[in-house]
Order: sequence, then C-alpha cells, then structure tokens
Amino acid sequence: MFTYTSPGSSPEMLRQDSQADVPLFDEDESDTSKNKSKIQHPLATFFHLFFRLSAVLVYLLCEIISNSFIACMVTIILLLSCDFWTVKNVTGRLLVGLRWWNQVDENGKSHWVFESRKENSKKNISTSESRIFWLGLIVCPVLWVFFIFSALFSFKIKWLAVVIMGVALQWANLYGYVRCKVGAGTNLRSVATNYLGLQLFKQAMNKSQGP
Repeated sequence: MFTYTSPGSSPEMLRQDSQADVPLFDEDESDTSKNKSKIQHPLATFFHLFFRLSAVLVYLLCEIISNSFIACMVTIILLLSCDFWTVKNVTGRLLVGLRWWNQVDENGKSHWVFESRKENSKKNISTSESRIFWLGLIVCPVLWVFFIFSALFSFKIKWLAVVIMGVALQWANLYGYVRCKVGAGTNLRSVATNYLGLQLFKQAMNKSQGP
C-alpha cells in the first residue's frame, strides 16, 4: 500500500492491493475453471445498468409523459442516488474487483482510499462483466454532460439542477474507479496523453508497413 498526498490539498489518497483480511473481497477464489466470457453476477450486472439507464430514460421522457416537474426531479434524483450507492458499494467490487471510499481517522483527517483486488484473484473476473461495467460507467456520465448543454441551449434552466446532480454523482464514481484502475498517485492527464501517443504510433507503424 502506498500513500499519495496531492499538492495543496489536505485529504490523503491511499491505494492498496487487497492481499489479506479485506472483508469485502472474501469471495471464494478456488474455482478458476469458470468461463470468463459468461455473466457470473447477473443480478449485480442488471442493477449496474438499471438505475443509471432508468434515470436517463425518465429525464428524456418526463416532458412527454408528465407535467409535474417536481415528481420527475424527485424520481430522477432517487434513481441517481440508488445508482451511486450500488455502483460504489456493490457492482465495482463484484464485477471488476475495485472499490473506493473515504474515511476519517481519529485525528479528523480525511483519507480517500482506492483499492484493487490482488492479481491472482482477478483471474475469476468475467470479461463480459468488465466490459459492461466500464461501458455503463463511461457512457452515462457523458450523456449527462450532453444534457447540461442541451438544457442551456434550449433554455430549460429549471432542469440544470437535475442534470448537474447527474453529472456530479456519476462522474464521482467514474473518477474513483479510474483512480483504482490506474493508481491513486498516477497523473490521469499523463496516462491519457501516453495512451493517445501509443495509438498514434501504432497507426503510423501500420501505415509504414502497408503496401
């Protein structure tokens, strides 16, 4: 486990690989013969997408099927809250072996903890579940960002509070799990830059080897 303290900020960020005595990662790891392409946690996979897609659908259909802004707003915020809790506490742990949380020590200092399951237990993670997890985690926050611009350009100012709530809750989970994946002390901008540079390099090599 290593500790990372971001410059100019008081909360500490911790990242650890789960190697012992982690209660939430105590699933049976003995069966390595499972087909990694199969859905091993159908209920968790369903609810990983259900709440966030339901919130998006309710937002899109509200002005068509309901005249009550308050009822729509409450419904969307409830769905977003259920989604935030489910993804943060359940589906990330089961589907991809990652979790993050904030804890306050006895001195009142806030710690952000980013944890990933140890490498030998990741063999049991289903590739199908992993793809579904990351697809849902990335696509839905992008939709809520689009809804912000849509609300602004169509002068639906009353919806701004709702879409901003959607962005805040879903981007929080996205940020937390990306930190778990790449490391708490890693500069996310440098990771993205290096990835883009690698893709451009591969394209250039493919073109140079072409006929």
